[in-house]
Amino acid sequence: MSLPTLLLLEGFLYIVLFGGLSFLRREGLSGQFAIEAATLTVITSGLAALSGFSIHPILFLIIIYLITMRVRLLVDVGNVFARRRQFTYADRIYTIAARLWPDNSNQLIVLINRGTLRLHQGELDEAITTFTGILQKVHHGHLGIKYEAATHYNLGVAYRLKKVEAQAIKEFNAVLDTWPASEYAPRAKAAIEKTRLNK
Repeated sequence: MSLPTLLLLEGFLYIVLFGGLSFLRREGLSGQFAIEAATLTVITSGLAALSGFSIHPILFLIIIYLITMRVRLLVDVGNVFARRRQFTYADRIYTIAARLWPDNSNQLIVLINRGTLRLHQGELDEAITTFTGILQKVHHGHLGIKYEAATHYNLGVAYRLKKVEAQAIKEFNAVLDTWPASEYAPRAKAAIEKTRLNK
């Protein structure tokens, strides 16, 4: 198999695999992701066919991954700083991620992490505004079930810290309704149980 053909096949399989994963995560199929990956694939395979340009298929896969997943990778880096309580650096990285032309799903992921950052900084009103804004977009089909559960949970925590207990319980229950098997479900159950025991 010639290199241009191999690159075309590799790019097509990459789009199908990662597009399928997004669909399974209930984030919807991203047209932007498919266009970016297809464009990179066509350009690279075209260069290989027309000019003898040579690139190792594994290197091509790494490049296409870094470019199409740039926003999520940066969010992960920002989360490392946030966990270390280096909030200024985390916020800067989220800002960069938001400026790198994210698709709809990645825009929401950046917002969720920014809202969580505000929550950890004690900026509760801003966190609540961010999370409620995200949840209003759930029906547009770009927010994965994992992130929806995370948003409900963090919104519940923000409401609890604001002493708005009824809203907090509502959000913790929404975690269980959204995805009972999520990593946030045990925490939501514990939060609900804590309220029950304190009555």
